Amino acid sequence: MSTRPDPREGTHDALRAAADTMRAVREDCVWSQQITHRDLVPYLIEESHEVIDAVEGGTRDDLREELGDLLWQVLFHAAIAAQDPDDPFDIDDVASTLTEKMVRRHPHVFAGEVANTPEEVLVHWNAAKAAEKRTRTSVLDGVPRGMPALALAQKLVGRAAGAAVLAPASPAPAPASEAELGDALLALVTVARTQGWDAERALRERLRMLEDEVRAVEAAS
Repeated sequence: MSTRPDPREGTHDALRAAADTMRAVREDCVWSQQITHRDLVPYLIEESHEVIDAVEGGTRDDLREELGDLLWQVLFHAAIAAQDPDDPFDIDDVASTLTEKMVRRHPHVFAGEVANTPEEVLVHWNAAKAAEKRTRTSVLDGVPRGMPALALAQKLVGRAAGAAVLAPASPAPAPASEAELGDALLALVTVARTQGWDAERALRERLRMLEDEVRAVEAAS
């Protein structure tokens, strides 16, 4: 049985070598040949959380390794997509699309616009993003609902507040630091456990109500 040459040999482009390695694995590994985009989702979630762990408490070596594992997931999805019989695209298409988007969203870097503060950068970013998403009918469109409830809550509240359509919130204690906020959140989870409630489900159900409230305000405006 013949073997492929090592993709690392004869190239100084590490990203290209990684992409070529993934393509070879997809074509010649019997396990990888059977994997679909949906099959990869649990691995993508796991690898993303491992990157977070490395950022928050790991070493530099840990972070480098975990970023590589996350990159492998991107390369894997692109290799699967490249074999689609109806609408194929590969990692070069992914990279080109990303580059075009980042250039559009940074006119202060690539197109002569001016941004001297982070707030001014955000104005350019949001304007470019809005132009790209003209077909969206709500500020909540495009938010991935598969996010953990707390991260989803922060995303939805931020979108709604940014568009000034956030329904009034119930009064809540105002922690003076992130550490105090962590204490308050932990206390709420402890209450939920004591009462036999599901904290994740409770927040998700409240977020569904928030979405309905925001969309009702948008429809009426």
